Amino acid sequence: MKIAPSILSADFANLGRDVKKVTAAGADYLHLDIMDGHFVPNLSFGIPVVKALRPLTDLPFDCHLMVSNPQNYIEPLAKAGAQIIGVHAEATAHLCRIFQSIKQAGRRTEVVINPATSLAAIEEILPLADAVLVMTVNPGFGGQQFLPFVLKKIAHLAEIRQQGNYHFEIEVDGGINEQTIKECAAAGADIAVAGSFIFKADPAKQIKLLRDAIKS
Repeated sequence: MKIAPSILSADFANLGRDVKKVTAAGADYLHLDIMDGHFVPNLSFGIPVVKALRPLTDLPFDCHLMVSNPQNYIEPLAKAGAQIIGVHAEATAHLCRIFQSIKQAGRRTEVVINPATSLAAIEEILPLADAVLVMTVNPGFGGQQFLPFVLKKIAHLAEIRQQGNYHFEIEVDGGINEQTIKECAAAGADIAVAGSFIFKADPAKQIKLLRDAIKS
């Protein structure tokens, strides 16, 4: 299972330092939450931060758009160095068009769904998806408690992937710790986003705890 530290929980005064720490600790991706204060009631950081961090690490940038007009971010994000661009199904009526824009920019597509959003809302886009991010908390803020009912959705998504012979990865985001990462892995998830758990202590130690939990 891949580990993607979310810098939403990093020290904003020392983002470069923390990015280098998780890179050295063996993280697989770097997860960047871009919020506009409209789609979610929080404001994080934008494309200039993505661009500024890009020279500091070779990790793939998994950029999670929590914005009301995601179509306006695709080209700038691609130019800033994003490898994966995640778009909420709830944020647009033109998900297919946005996915086409992401593909044209040479980037990987990721559809994101909130905890209460049905998988039926993304069924038609799955053949075009490189990843599906299932929110295991309500989006917008770090440090929330994992929502156990989402595990059934993850397992169902894994079944759909197998039955449809799809190749998307299943990613989970929110409330990830030593216990919940095991439950998500058992349900079929491939990537775990962890923020507060990793940055509340030494990132190298925390990432190792997550990897050890998966192995156990």
